[in-house]
Amino acid sequence: MSDDDHDHPEPDREEFHHDPVEHANVSAGMSVADLAEEYGKAGIGAADLSEAIDVTGEMFDSEDTTVFLGLAGAMVPAGMRQIVADLIREGHVDALVTTGANLTHDSIEAIGGKHHHGQAEHDEMSEREFDEQLRDEEVDRIYNVYLPQEHFALFEHHLREEVFDEIGEEVVSIAEFTSELGRANAAVNDREDIDEDSGIAAAAYENDVPVYVPAIQDSVLGLQAWLRSQVTGFSLDALKDMSPLNDLAYEADSTGAIVVGGGVPKNYVLQTMLVTPDAYDYAVQLTMDPPQTGGLSGATLDEARSWGKLKKDARNVSVYADATITLPLVVAGALDRVE
Repeated sequence: MSDDDHDHPEPDREEFHHDPVEHANVSAGMSVADLAEEYGKAGIGAADLSEAIDVTGEMFDSEDTTVFLGLAGAMVPAGMRQIVADLIREGHVDALVTTGANLTHDSIEAIGGKHHHGQAEHDEMSEREFDEQLRDEEVDRIYNVYLPQEHFALFEHHLREEVFDEIGEEVVSIAEFTSELGRANAAVNDREDIDEDSGIAAAAYENDVPVYVPAIQDSVLGLQAWLRSQVTGFSLDALKDMSPLNDLAYEADSTGAIVVGGGVPKNYVLQTMLVTPDAYDYAVQLTMDPPQTGGLSGATLDEARSWGKLKKDARNVSVYADATITLPLVVAGALDRVE
């Protein structure tokens, strides 16, 4: 190296700051908190995950922050049910927005059904032949998870005997309907001494956490509600949910959004801030959808800031990876920081 190289002045750098990437160190017996700290030393997705843990931990640790959780995708069949139920029971979720499918599968487990490990492909069959065989065996497939179809029949019986008969001929909001579903799930789970936990809807019912399902028609739960409405005075009033949800956001001192997956639950969580004078202070998104398609599911949280859904100085981060991998890590890491 020449003397001229040593004398070369450093460029004027407004964006660059000296913050070297370190190399993650892992070892046997590490805690989740230790692993999260190692993620924070690294870059790319690891750095995003570390930031998500930090932001989520700050949300959970703030008694003044009202937390809205959006839950899309096959999270219950995939085994994420207990994580969500425990967050509700521990007071870390103030409102849940999810899909009718997640509540259907949640209820199936609450009353004694089980999802099973399966496979996404077969060595000796084409994908079509593989799924045709499952059809003949009356087994539904969700990627590498199996669910025998008889569990849907038991769920439909549960709705008729334990839920619809209790509601009667009334027109109720979706949140009132899911509350009644949670009550019934808890009652049957306890009465029948089911080994599996009573689940998400039951935890929400027992802890007065509202559960909103704005696209409930798009599920077995919604189909059964529609069928009931054809023969009785029962019906669901979706607009009736809007006031209590928006009031919750309006009256909050501080707000945080945790968005798992995209679709309707994501937008329903974020759009609450379009009718309030404020916006989210915190937001964490766990998704696999890219933003380049222009779809809501992959839209960045920074884009939501342009709509006024996030404050200009909100702490937010998006993690682009399978949520069945990232959700347990983020929750475990955040809870470690709170404790």
